[in-house]
Amino acid sequence: MSSIFSKIVSGEIPCYKVAETNDFLAFLDVFPLKKGHTLVIPKKEVDNIFDLDDETFAGLHIFSKLVAKAVEKAIPCKRIGVAVIGLEVPHAHIHLVPIDVVGDIDFSQPKITVESEEMASIAAAIRAELK
Repeated sequence: MSSIFSKIVSGEIPCYKVAETNDFLAFLDVFPLKKGHTLVIPKKEVDNIFDLDDETFAGLHIFSKLVAKAVEKAIPCKRIGVAVIGLEVPHAHIHLVPIDVVGDIDFSQPKITVESEEMASIAAAIRAELK
């Protein structure tokens, strides 16, 4: 059964795309903890991140690093928090969250609402930092 992330990869579901390669995709989380909260996924559908083959696992982290540096430039924050939870969607993914304090990456907190125009603007700002 394909996950919501696989449907995003195939274009069935739209996303606020930040970056893409042949193997990986980064897009804004539509239920963010903070503005700029980005998800990074392998396009290959694998549930558990530790079940990825070594090449994909390493590539995902290298791609995440590039995206994190762009998010950090585009979104005012002290640093980018990184989390792998893996319970929300059965598709391996990494959360990149702009943080100023440890509590900013607490997934038990309520998510924020960001209007679609601002989401598009945030995604564009991050993309601009990748160039």
